[in-house]
Amino acid sequence: MLHLTRAAGPQFVRSIFFRLIKVRTDLHTYDGWTWLDGYQLDEKGDAVARRELYVFKAGVSSLHGPAGSRDHQDGYQHE
Repeated sequence: MLHLTRAAGPQFVRSIFFRLIKVRTDLHTYDGWTWLDGYQLDEKGDAVARRELYVFKAGVSSLHGPAGSRDHQDGYQHE
């Protein structure tokens, strides 16, 4: 699960949680940016919308395990 805030892009004025399906390596982007494919989650963790998002990799936070357990290694988890 990813936590996307303003650091990941200007479109995230309100942060969202995102279940990553895949990183879109088939699309060309600017250096440091990437396309992600997955589901936006509600406050209960349920998928509410399928989304393709263009994000700044360094601004993406990965969440692993229990809520509040964060990992900021390379900006996102490859699934």
